[in-house]
Amino acid sequence: MFWRGWSIARRLFIANLLFALLIAAGMATFMVSDAHNRIYEQTSLRMLSVAASLADAPSVIAGASTANPSAALQPYAEAVMGNAGVDFVTMMNIDGIRWTHPSPEQIGDHYIGSITQARAGQPYTETTLGTLGPSVRAIVPIKDSSGKVLGMVSAGVTVKNVEVLIAARLPVALGLAAALMLAGSLTAWALGRYLKRVTFGWGPAELGQLFAYYESVLHSVREGLVLVDQRGSIVLYNDHAALLLGMNPTQGKAGAPPSLASLKLPESLTELLRSGRTATDEVHLAGDRLLVVSQRPAQLPGSAESAGTVATFRDHTELTALAGNLSSTQTLVEALRSQTHEHANRLHAIISLIELGRPNEALAFANSEHSSNVALGGEFVNTLDEPFLEALLLGKRAQADERGVILELTASGSLPPDTLDLRELVTLLGNLVDNAIDAVAEDAATTGTENTAGSGESPTVWVDLLVADGTLTLTVADNGPGLPTTDLDVLGRIGTTGKTSVSPGGRGFGIALIRRATAALGGTITAENDGGAVMTAVVPLETHAETRGQQ
Repeated sequence: MFWRGWSIARRLFIANLLFALLIAAGMATFMVSDAHNRIYEQTSLRMLSVAASLADAPSVIAGASTANPSAALQPYAEAVMGNAGVDFVTMMNIDGIRWTHPSPEQIGDHYIGSITQARAGQPYTETTLGTLGPSVRAIVPIKDSSGKVLGMVSAGVTVKNVEVLIAARLPVALGLAAALMLAGSLTAWALGRYLKRVTFGWGPAELGQLFAYYESVLHSVREGLVLVDQRGSIVLYNDHAALLLGMNPTQGKAGAPPSLASLKLPESLTELLRSGRTATDEVHLAGDRLLVVSQRPAQLPGSAESAGTVATFRDHTELTALAGNLSSTQTLVEALRSQTHEHANRLHAIISLIELGRPNEALAFANSEHSSNVALGGEFVNTLDEPFLEALLLGKRAQADERGVILELTASGSLPPDTLDLRELVTLLGNLVDNAIDAVAEDAATTGTENTAGSGESPTVWVDLLVADGTLTLTVADNGPGLPTTDLDVLGRIGTTGKTSVSPGGRGFGIALIRRATAALGGTITAENDGGAVMTAVVPLETHAETRGQQ
């Protein structure tokens, strides 16, 4: 069809124009028809009034009683026609024989029209064909004082004169119709411009096709997509976003869109979506999921005003879990490497002492090293009874020694066996200790001394593990420069970190690993500055024991 390429605005304009034209034509027809009926009705009433006045006139009653009524009444009828503005006045006897007529040659002939009602004493109006053509007329009986019908009088005007009156009403009717059509056209034009602006000149077919494409793309992508308006309501989201944010996939489609306040989202994520600020790959913890969020303002083409925001969500939970496992493995490997390197150095020292013929000193050196390791290992075995943590912390001590950092370890309580996911626990503790060692070591390197920030104290990291009241409390503190902020939501965003040098692509990711591991263990973590950074993680033990028992 030729109109398929038309935009919605053009279609609306043409449709509204045709509608206005039909309304205008209907209105004009109605007004002309109404004027026609009213003029005919008014003319009939006027003719009835004229005829009744003539029938009641004493001169007409007297003339009708004479032997030659025509001689008495014809001049009077002609005078009335000129004064009353009627085309004819015809008087006749009860048989319909004319006494008067505008054309004198018609006098004596039969009246053309209905006389039955008037002969019976009743006035009557009609539109019929007469000697002067079609006319609107009234016929009224002439009665004497006793009520006897002496004759009849008819007065009327020709139809062509009535049509002249109707034609005089046409300009008004046509003017109103034209005004209505003009108003409708202007309204359609204004509405069409608005629709053209909001639909960008696209037609219904294009918009429908575009919607089908967008709907298909929206539900096929493996990233969560959310559109938030300026009032903080989620106006559009796909199935993956509903899964990640804990929404009902059908929520908002059958009624009002869900608001951010109605969703159980983390405060940091709610603040981001409500603020509308630009964000790139920010990490947010939502329950046990680690979400990487990017957000951009949504702007209409050609307008600087924001219509809301578009946010995308990528689930990095599994990726972060793999990264955590890799981090745990790297932590243990690095710890073993440090221990191996340290033991190799000490073994070389022992061999050198033996080669120098000083076996007693070699034996004493070996015994002192063995006693130190046994003391540290025994402390954790007798308290936490967890060989993984023992191996991790022994390795971390070796790493700290390599970097000139003192690692002080304390532990108390008894950790029940098989109560925690050791991979998550190693990820949590290993990253906490790594961050603390990095902080004090880099601060010492920056100042160019072995002291931190000129405080007179050696770079030190304190690790305390406490099992009490059904919880494991991990506290890692250092005497470094402290954290730039204690808000973990801010600290955990990609691109925000307390480190001055990190590997490419790893900025701030350690905090994300720590928070994810803590969430996986069902615990909580807090940060503060107290002469340096202090990170405290509290992990419940009873919950994990019950969960393992159910499995």
